[in-house]
Amino acid sequence: MDEALIRSLTPGVLTVLVRRGADFAAAEDAVQDALVEAVRGWPDDPPRDPKGWLVTVAWRRFLDAARADTARRRREDRVEEEPAPGPAPDADDTLQLYFLCAHPSLTPSSAVALTLRAVGGLTTRQIARAYLVPEATMAQRISRAKRTVAGVRFDRPGDVATVLRVLYLVFNEGYSGDVDLAAEAIRLTRQLAASVDHPEVAGLLALMLLHHARRAARTAPDGSLVPLAEQDRGRWDTASIAEGVEILQAALARDRLGEFQAQAAIAALHADAPTAGETDWVQIVEWYDELARLTGNPVVRLNRAVAVGEADGPRAGLAALAGLDGALPRYAAVAAYLHERDGDVDTAARLYAEAAHKAPDLAERDHLTRQAARLNSRRREDR
Repeated sequence: MDEALIRSLTPGVLTVLVRRGADFAAAEDAVQDALVEAVRGWPDDPPRDPKGWLVTVAWRRFLDAARADTARRRREDRVEEEPAPGPAPDADDTLQLYFLCAHPSLTPSSAVALTLRAVGGLTTRQIARAYLVPEATMAQRISRAKRTVAGVRFDRPGDVATVLRVLYLVFNEGYSGDVDLAAEAIRLTRQLAASVDHPEVAGLLALMLLHHARRAARTAPDGSLVPLAEQDRGRWDTASIAEGVEILQAALARDRLGEFQAQAAIAALHADAPTAGETDWVQIVEWYDELARLTGNPVVRLNRAVAVGEADGPRAGLAALAGLDGALPRYAAVAAYLHERDGDVDTAARLYAEAAHKAPDLAERDHLTRQAARLNSRRREDR
């Protein structure tokens, strides 16, 4: 090291830093750091422009120190502003967080996916199943959403319809038993209904209550699924049903029909029937027609085919099914049920086995496997 060169360069380097705005003490510290780096590196790799090298390194050290000092002061300010220890406030910001994640910079589908992932705690696979898309597609969608909102302040609330979609999908995941979020979704929807005058909010709350009322009867003691027609209706929560129906009627009276109100109307008709045989299937088909008109969703048409089969016979149900894509989730299960009702046991058994193979969860797979085994046993007995 040429100590004379270092001594001659140091004042000029310090002057450059001060002229750029550094205070003297900080500039001096930064120059000393640069000199330490010079001692380490110059003997093996001397720079072509020693002064330029020192200025560059010293300025970087100054900026690093300034940033660290700023961050430290901010931390100290936050500590000083921190409230005294005591009970946490009762305010629940969870719903507001849903709104913030439904940011206007995102498409509704991306906002739902991001909210379910970030706020709802659902896995990418669960979100993909709710959306009826491959897991890889949903992973890409969530990644794009994260990139879109990177650096964006969540200071503009999203749209009510998007928040409702989030709550609906969260409830469905909870109701399926995969993630127990149903009660939380109902709580948040109640909170939303109390603060937003919107008939679809009421429709969603009614739908959740009517479905949740049947939860205890949906599974047998061994955990197996119990189809709606076979459920013990004495185990249904009549208070939740009554509340759901009352909320729905008030929403429908406003004559601003939406998809959640239509779904709730279907659920109310099931809840109103004392037995499965007394279900008003004709009216349910009419509500499915309304729902199909509102949404254009092929899954709605799939469910409608079941209702048509109950109202007008299995042949009519199969005819309604004929125009739908066989790749739809639960298509094979619906086809199996209608073929069984039509007396075609061989086709029904094959379709139940196919549906079991495609089932999204273990409980549904076991149920469909039992249905296939039941029909195969009947076939053997008939022979």
